[in-house]
Amino acid sequence: MTPPKGGSSISDAEAPFCAVIGAGPAGLFAADALARAGAHVVIYEHKASPARKFLMAGRGGLNITHSEGLERFISRYGAAAARLAPFIRAWPPQALRDFCAELGEATFVGSSGRVFPASFKASPLLRAWLARLSRLGVAIATRHAFAGFAESGALRLMGPDGEFTRKVDALVLALGGASWPRLGSDGAWAARLGAEGVRVTPLAAANSGALIQWSAIFRSDFEGQPIKTALLRHGASSARGDVVITRRGLEGGPVYALSSKLREATEKRGETTLSIDLRPDTTLECLTRKLSRRAQKQSHANFLRKAGFSKVEIGLLREARRDGLPRDAETLAALIKNAPLTVTGVAGLERAISTAGGVSFDELDDNLMLKKLPGVFVAGEMLDYDAPTGGYLLQAAFATGLAAGRGAARYLGLSPDQPVGPEYHADLSPRQEPNGRPPEASNKYSV
Repeated sequence: MTPPKGGSSISDAEAPFCAVIGAGPAGLFAADALARAGAHVVIYEHKASPARKFLMAGRGGLNITHSEGLERFISRYGAAAARLAPFIRAWPPQALRDFCAELGEATFVGSSGRVFPASFKASPLLRAWLARLSRLGVAIATRHAFAGFAESGALRLMGPDGEFTRKVDALVLALGGASWPRLGSDGAWAARLGAEGVRVTPLAAANSGALIQWSAIFRSDFEGQPIKTALLRHGASSARGDVVITRRGLEGGPVYALSSKLREATEKRGETTLSIDLRPDTTLECLTRKLSRRAQKQSHANFLRKAGFSKVEIGLLREARRDGLPRDAETLAALIKNAPLTVTGVAGLERAISTAGGVSFDELDDNLMLKKLPGVFVAGEMLDYDAPTGGYLLQAAFATGLAAGRGAARYLGLSPDQPVGPEYHADLSPRQEPNGRPPEASNKYSV
């Protein structure tokens, strides 16, 4: 194909035209950077409203980033840490907090070190952000899906009236991964980029629940109930926090942190063992002494309940030791500290929080431009990294969105750091979407 070229391709445009595909955080931030650099920007969004997954994340409190030291923060990206480091350093967590404050949404650090907006919601932040983009002259065309590239190199889009092509001066792809596809990110882009010779690591579920075959009675009695402050171990890896019993297994932060390793192990062997420590702050010796004070005829349930264990914890111990709980204090204490659960897999992409795999960093230059497709930039969860929950996913989306937007601005010959105030386009009439139809008004967005 003939890739997009620098310079204006729309005769009546006063500024180079850049299309952004995807109205999640990465796409919105890329558009923000491009508009501030002076580009004419249109965001094309597959769904009827922008940032649906961002809004879904806000239902749980919107953990926007994390407050830990920058070096430790970067290390959380594992194998992709070195590749993401320049973008995170250029837009660190404090910069993201400052951006939220600029939009009128103060943030605070929780007891875990995680950072949240004061409202605990995504919708106020999104509303202010969309208003800012509108002032910058950015148009959002909803119900427009990425369909690949024409032989001429033009962008192919599927809109409400059918497929059409548009020539662009630069293109930012921010289509997300493949998790929660009903919210818009279905991973269909992987095949379309693959057809252009771009190497894409196969997409897989990340930050997903562990699949465990509970007994019918345990599932019936305890589905939806939490287990507080547990320590989960898998091999040499561990994670601590609250987990929840689900119909199909376990969910929660510690499970998500270990899910990639659980996925790899179950793909190789069919099943693997996940151990849970129900009393991580109590040593085995102390727990053994406590459990030694037991009346001879006292039942397991009564004894453990009086020792401070909840019904769901007792039920979990029975699931881990289905041939019966030991009466010996030391053996029982060892079970409480290391209850083995058989994991048969992880929840699929339809329920995973994020996606592992994506466009290989070897396919990209330092500005996140595809080497095989000059003028085409990639940002957000399309990139090949696997980040844990805790604010790292959103931080990377913002940071790479900014990097791709600034990279596209440089490609267009614009100054990527050119300040453009919110009032820059305030007196201009609404921009027309490049196919001749006006974009949908922002008051239609369900935020």
